[in-house]
Amino acid sequence: MPADLILAIDQGTTSTRAILFDATGRPLATAQRELPQHYPADGQVEHDPEDIWRDTVAVCRGVVDKAGVDAARVAAIGITNQRETTLVWDRRTGEALHPAIVWQDRRTAGLCQALRREGAETLVRQRTGLLLDPYFSATKLAWILDTVPGARARAEAGDLAFGTIDCFLLWRLTGGEVHATDATNAARTLLFNLQTLDWDPELLRLFGIPAAVLPRVLDNAGAFGIATADLLGRPVPVLGMAGDQQAAAIGQACLGPGMIKSTYGTGCFALMNIGDTPRPSNHRLLTTLAYRLDGRASYALEGSIFVAGAAVQWLRDGLKLIPDAASSQGHAEALADTGGVYLVPAFTGLGAPYWDPDARGAILGLTRDSGISHIVRAALESVCYQTRDLMDAMAADSGCALTALRVDGGMVANDWLMQFLADQLDLTVERPAVTETTALGAAFLAGLAAGLFPSLDTISTLWREERRFEPAADPAARERLYDGWKRAVGRVRSA
Repeated sequence: MPADLILAIDQGTTSTRAILFDATGRPLATAQRELPQHYPADGQVEHDPEDIWRDTVAVCRGVVDKAGVDAARVAAIGITNQRETTLVWDRRTGEALHPAIVWQDRRTAGLCQALRREGAETLVRQRTGLLLDPYFSATKLAWILDTVPGARARAEAGDLAFGTIDCFLLWRLTGGEVHATDATNAARTLLFNLQTLDWDPELLRLFGIPAAVLPRVLDNAGAFGIATADLLGRPVPVLGMAGDQQAAAIGQACLGPGMIKSTYGTGCFALMNIGDTPRPSNHRLLTTLAYRLDGRASYALEGSIFVAGAAVQWLRDGLKLIPDAASSQGHAEALADTGGVYLVPAFTGLGAPYWDPDARGAILGLTRDSGISHIVRAALESVCYQTRDLMDAMAADSGCALTALRVDGGMVANDWLMQFLADQLDLTVERPAVTETTALGAAFLAGLAAGLFPSLDTISTLWREERRFEPAADPAARERLYDGWKRAVGRVRSA
């Protein structure tokens, strides 16, 4: 029986899913479980690591059963994950010392501010391409080591392991045999040097991180380890791994300089491929790895928005204004405009290009005429305005006019939203045939290492467009709406 299928694990912020792909990149089946969020205090977000592990096992087994295929056909596993979310576990037992601290968590804002006052941000930006912000892993890791009794001494003795979710899953899948991560996830920790492509000793000293807790850093496609037979009844190699946004860029075939994708999930993340040389941003974007293959790195500019789909989820679960996310499109289409209502979803601060961890959300411009539909449409529009913030910064940094944006993630099924996005950006928006490009990117990487895809060029030929949205808005109206957004953001900024 040929081993011609790839199992992609996509462990996200609000769900864990597994998708089975064939050798053409076509999805055969999907299994998914929602992941509970825990909010122990203002600005704090956590996950239960055991929930993540149980769900991962369940969806991997479930997708093979759902597809009705023999597990012997699974040639490889690819992993993609919510980045920056931080775990520390006991090397002997595999048990986590503390709940996973999620990328959205802001508990270390004070530490970041203190380091910034000491002048550390220049070093951090030069070495990592990132900013000093609670978003990234290093201060989360330092917080765990300094807060959990005895953790720092155990870490220095080599008894503890640190990892992002990819690393934790690899450890569990291999029965504790492999403690490794990939270069894209390592590049999101504030501890990884973009020039040397390795952990940076000076940054380890800055954040007080013992080298003994760190995983090995590997390319995005290659031999990560063997998932034990407990998972699918036979051992399966793990051959691909990438952080979710880099995986989505690969799944979108954004493999040449100037190509851009934007993923709309819990947050919104835009990546522009900038080639084989890292360039600093002058507009508070991040410089990060796009991927590393055969030891050679490609880089990207990235803009990170903390709340996109999470705003619609809040309307559904928090305010109970809508029964499901799909109904948001009908609310938006029912109105000519929001009547001047703006929703700034700064629930855990503002990401790029503002980087304001102390900002908080607000609904502005309400009148007696404002109703549920106005608020729902304002939430959808906020995703487009935030994307424009990023696209304007990318155009300024790159010095070139943007021509098209490839989009993916759960929100892009909303046709109204995609048209408003094209109108607000004044840019062609391209929606692919396979919108779950994060999982597809992980599958492409695993398939490269397994020999199912001969090269990156093959991946480019497999990408297919489902629909494109062309801008059609009046320029004056577009600018008037965006000016209102900028004023609304100014009202919620902390300084």
